[in-house]
Amino acid sequence: MTFYLGVDAGGSNCRSRLIKSDGTVIGTGATGPANARIGMDNLYATLVEVTDQAIREAGLGADDVRRIHAGMGIAGISRPGVKEHLGDFVFPFASVAYETDAYIANLGANAGGEGAILIIGTGSIAHIRLADSCFTIGGYGFPISDEGSGAALGLSAMRHALRALDGRTRRTPLSSAVTERFDHDTAKAIAWMDEATPRDYGSLAPLVMDYAEADDAIARSIVEDAALHIERFIETIFERGAPRCVLVGGLAPRMMPWLRARTVARLSSAMGDPLDGALRLAGHHPVTAS
Repeated sequence: MTFYLGVDAGGSNCRSRLIKSDGTVIGTGATGPANARIGMDNLYATLVEVTDQAIREAGLGADDVRRIHAGMGIAGISRPGVKEHLGDFVFPFASVAYETDAYIANLGANAGGEGAILIIGTGSIAHIRLADSCFTIGGYGFPISDEGSGAALGLSAMRHALRALDGRTRRTPLSSAVTERFDHDTAKAIAWMDEATPRDYGSLAPLVMDYAEADDAIARSIVEDAALHIERFIETIFERGAPRCVLVGGLAPRMMPWLRARTVARLSSAMGDPLDGALRLAGHHPVTAS
């Protein structure tokens, strides 16, 4: 029996899925952030934890573990020096293949075929796979990039909220809801921003979406601007030759109604998730019905 283990190690959480060669799921795991930014020692510990969870759930013994082929998609491994350090990671598996989290998300969404994904979550990045090339668009990191993302929505909300406190712009229900988190105290808001991560800013995104859907003028302007960035992403993806594009990520379902109908009409549905892509990376090729 051959086993396949997929890992999706992202900036917000890390998940694993262990299957038999026939595709039967026999174990899963889930833990916290696992991108390269947390440090290589912490990354390795997280990967060990999430793979051990799946193996324990499956009840596999040492001989079985040695027949596992693993595929791991890890956020941030394209940064200089990270891939070299991955060679120091020791796992008791038959093989381990590493790629970016965007790569496995694309493999899953397009069932291993040509195509693109646009991930709209805490950050944003497009990943394109063609017959002769594989590349990304955007994704350079917050705040210089990540247009249309949850972090970008949160940053815009904080800017508006502070301007409203100053009296430089009118207050709206959104600005009041944001500043209420800091007791309407500018100093407290600044102290929060000194330590805030993209994930922290992204935590404000649901609030922005809620108020935009309730017709708050500023919230609407923030979300409409984000929608323009997303539409330009999608246009660029097709201009670069992708035959299909899937919109994925935690913020994607809420942003979809803000896109023009003609843009939505160009999008395709996902044929699988990032863990399906990680399993493909590991070497598993599902048999599709004819």
